[in-house]
Parts: sequence; C-alpha cells; structure tokens
Amino acid sequence: NISAPIIKALAQKEYLSPTPIQEQAIPVALKGHDLLGIAQTGTGKTAAFAIPIIQQLNQSENRSKHRNIRALILTPTRELAIQIDECFKDYAEYTQLRHTAIFGGVGQGPQVDLLKRGVDILIATPGRLLDLINQKHIVLSHIRHFVLDEADRMLDMGFIHDIKKLLPLLPKQKQTLFFSATMPQAIANLSKSILNKPVKVEVAPVSSVVDII
Repeated sequence: NISAPIIKALAQKEYLSPTPIQEQAIPVALKGHDLLGIAQTGTGKTAAFAIPIIQQLNQSENRSKHRNIRALILTPTRELAIQIDECFKDYAEYTQLRHTAIFGGVGQGPQVDLLKRGVDILIATPGRLLDLINQKHIVLSHIRHFVLDEADRMLDMGFIHDIKKLLPLLPKQKQTLFFSATMPQAIANLSKSILNKPVKVEVAPVSSVVDII
C-alpha cells in the first residue's frame, strides 16, 4: 500500500524487497499505530519510519500558508541526522515535502534560514533542537509524527534529560515511533511513558549487540 511517488523513488534507488524491519513496521505505521521497534543500525529501520511518514504527510494537506513542522525525528548524533536527512531526500524526491536536519557543532545560521522558509519534516539532535526552541525558531505544536531513534544510544550519551524536557512540548495527539537496539530498564520505562498501545516489532534478539562484539 505504498503510494506511487514513493514507489517511483524506491525503484530509482533499486530497492527491490523490504528488509524484515521494513516488512513488519511499514504496514503498522501506515495504519497510524504507535510502534516499538527493536532494531539495530543497518537493518533498514530509517526507511521503516521514513516511508510511512512521507506517505501520510503527502496525502494530507498542509492548509497553513507557512509550512509547519509536522514530523520530528530525534536522533543522537550529527552523523545519524545527516544520514536520515539523505534518506528522506531519496524517498520524498517525487513529493513536495520539505525536510532538513539540525545539529550542533556548526553555526546555527544556515539551519535557522532553512527553518524560516518552512519545513514539513525536521531531523534533529536533542541539544540543538532545545536551543532553537528556546530561541523561538522552532514550534512543535503541529507535530503529528514523532520518531525517537537509537533510544539506547540517547541514554548512553546522556540525552535522556533533554528528551524529558522535549516531551511536554509535543502535542498529546500524535503518532510515536520508538526505535532502540536494546531495551535496558530506563529505555523500557521511557517507551511505556510515551507510547500509546504500541505494536512491538523485533528483528533481532536483545543480546545481539553482545554477539556482534
């Protein structure tokens, strides 16, 4: 049930068949359910959340004259933010949706300029996102889709407090997609606090990180 513009973009990238996480997660996300995904980097999980978000936003009208941020993807590192933004570029090529990534370690000027032009999908690291919210450059009240990616790495890098600051700023009515490679107790507790009747999708055993090491 993926729409024609996305299928066209995927075909151009020679995506022939879905990975296990994509096969399980995309139909769930397209139906609007919250999702708890246990999957590591490299399993194709970016497409598992990006494709449903692009499709749902592309099918709904943004009636505001100014584009509001309707999807937020929170990720722990600059490198991941750039990588996810590239994926959105690939999958949304034949739609009119705009997306951008914001992250620390670089000047905020160009990022703010892009935000002022209006974006539908924002990929962000927690620190820079909070900075730009505090400076009134970002408003989260129109968010309809929220992705928390690499949640266990967020915990390891000390971002859990930033996440807890962000959560009250998001609308209560939204779809939340939560991804983590492992489920330590703190992450399990966080997932329970933000997910509403989630569908669980797991493509690797919880101990797989140790096996790889």
